[in-house]
Amino acid sequence: MKFYQLERAAMRSLSVIFLITSLTLSACSGDYSSNGTQYPEARRINKGGTDAYDTSVDRGLFDGSGFNLFGGSSKDDRNGGVGSGIAVNSFLWRAALDTVSFMPLSSADPFGGVILTDWYSPPETPSERFKLNIFILDRQLRADGLRVAIFKETEKDGVWRTATTETKTTINIENRILERARELRLSAAAIQGNR
Repeated sequence: MKFYQLERAAMRSLSVIFLITSLTLSACSGDYSSNGTQYPEARRINKGGTDAYDTSVDRGLFDGSGFNLFGGSSKDDRNGGVGSGIAVNSFLWRAALDTVSFMPLSSADPFGGVILTDWYSPPETPSERFKLNIFILDRQLRADGLRVAIFKETEKDGVWRTATTETKTTINIENRILERARELRLSAAAIQGNR
């Protein structure tokens, strides 16, 4: 490689570094008050010739709104759990987890609305085991926004074999989840009514 090619590549590298540095430093500039504190322009007020920051709309962790891990707000509870930061109805999600809390969980995806349990053998019938797949399909609290699939196996001679379950068993579990979701929604509405 010739010297002028090396010099040209070095100049290109320096130009890129200079450009990145310039952009980075220009992003750090802003509007500062007289004491060096930077305020968002929308919340900046002038008090007696000095800059101040309007804190009347600040909401903290202990102001009654609490802390919401998934980013929703308390008004979301009045809307049936819609907008709570997860892609499914939060009341159905919590109700489904409450209903199958006695079973070991294999997977729970709040964004996809899928709850998969691991095999569970009831103590009274150790030769039977069950597994549930719960799908929450909607952001609204509706009966058609929930699907449950039950898998059953029975043990015979040390081998687990697939067995059938009654349709009413699936319907009963879906109904129990829906009842619990309604309870959670009513309790959230009662809490909102007391504020």
